[in-house]
Amino acid sequence: MSRVDFYHLQKQTLEQVLPKLLTKAYASGKRIVVKVGTPERVEFINTELWTYNDESFLPHGSKKDGFAAQQPIWLTSEDENPNEAAFLFLVDGADTTEDNVLKYERVFNIFDGNSEVALQQSRDLWKRLKNADNEVYYWQQNEMCSWEQKA
Repeated sequence: MSRVDFYHLQKQTLEQVLPKLLTKAYASGKRIVVKVGTPERVEFINTELWTYNDESFLPHGSKKDGFAAQQPIWLTSEDENPNEAAFLFLVDGADTTEDNVLKYERVFNIFDGNSEVALQQSRDLWKRLKNADNEVYYWQQNEMCSWEQKA
């Protein structure tokens, strides 16, 4: 059984939220895989993580960068775990299987609440993972862009 947290974006974009969540996850000392919906978006996110803040740094890489096993944060559009990560982030409509979820301590599904497609995909994933007896939690942004856990 894994813990799965669903983050419902309403006030901010993925590009604003992902670096903050990755920074907190990286501070735990755990390795991370970020599964992105398409290969093109992998490289977009890769670039965003290099430029999001002049005063901080998140060590990461993708297939383009190589050295997958050494990367603390690995960006991919595939179900792979070449850096032996404990955390999996699903972004930009990336999906995974119930079996793959079990390979991680924690899974973070970040989805755009302004997209009906993303909402439906996240509802479907929630049902599948809940039915597979995972611990699932739902987080929503409040007016101050802080995260509140909802029942």
